[in-house]
Amino acid sequence: MKLTGIILAGGKNLRMGQNKAFLEVQGERIIDRIKRTFVGLFEEVLLVTNSPCDYLDLGLRTVTDLYREGGALGGIFSGLFHSSFPHAFVAACDMPFLNPALISHLALQSPGYDIVIPRTEDGLQPLHAVYSRKCLPFMEDLLRKGNLKILDFFHRVRKREVPAGDIIPLDPHLSSFLNLNTPEDLSRLQSFLGKDSGI
Repeated sequence: MKLTGIILAGGKNLRMGQNKAFLEVQGERIIDRIKRTFVGLFEEVLLVTNSPCDYLDLGLRTVTDLYREGGALGGIFSGLFHSSFPHAFVAACDMPFLNPALISHLALQSPGYDIVIPRTEDGLQPLHAVYSRKCLPFMEDLLRKGNLKILDFFHRVRKREVPAGDIIPLDPHLSSFLNLNTPEDLSRLQSFLGKDSGI
């Protein structure tokens, strides 16, 4: 697809205590699972990280944060800034069950919009969404003010929300949005996968 795939790998991993991207799920590192999905979907894949040497074995183009203390918003901004295409799909590096069919569904709705974002019972999913480069000045405005809340510029751009009813036929368990922040999250996932989860 004529989009850039952006993988955010800039978190400090404080709650997990180790790099979440390198955790193994079903015998494979999460970052390798994401890379495989992205390379199969996008003409360009960027990894946003402030420790590029940790990811040399991936063979991906890496870029560093333009705002070092910008959090996830800064990571999205940096990826979009370096993107070659008008739109990019963004995902965090701790999401092991990304769904190519769902990502494609979001991407196909991007013409005419600056953000295409899923909405589930948990709310909007800004770390599993399509962003336009037209978002850049509004993101930078927040970053310059020290406001790292991703949703706070959404009212300034053209946004399309994709409801859960459209997502469930493609991802019945909504597992695309599962992310791992703590050792407890990882333990629960491993226990879940030990059952017939359907994932």
